[in-house]
Amino acid sequence: MLEEKILNDYKEAMKNRDTLKSSVLSFLRADMMNLALAKKKEKLDDGEVISVIKKQIKQRQDSIEQFTKGARLEMAQKEKKEAGILKTYLPAELSLDEIKKVIEEAIASTNAQGIKDMGRVMKEVTAKVSGQADGTLVSGLVRERLSKPPV
Repeated sequence: MLEEKILNDYKEAMKNRDTLKSSVLSFLRADMMNLALAKKKEKLDDGEVISVIKKQIKQRQDSIEQFTKGARLEMAQKEKKEAGILKTYLPAELSLDEIKKVIEEAIASTNAQGIKDMGRVMKEVTAKVSGQADGTLVSGLVRERLSKPPV
């Protein structure tokens, strides 16, 4: 389970005195614990852990952007390293072709006829590619596919 892997890696980073990795994983674990408390759960499932990781990566990308604008390149570099550590815990991203294939399967199974069926298609596609593709990209591809007639 992903939560256990993160805990073990955190312990290993502490033993190795890897301050950057241990602090990143410490913040990640704190966010995971907060979510577990909010959901009144003992442990989070992998999908929930992935959503916490993605949230932290997004925060770091925003920070990188702000630090770069403010000419604080050393801070931006630190944020990039932290984001890199977090990305190692995400599942491999699907290729564009694989995403389009999932979209086609979802359109066929929901008998989607046009853009009005986007919600149903997105629900099915999101369930299949959860954590393996950017939601904005998927949404754009579904919208593009539903707004033109099938080939």
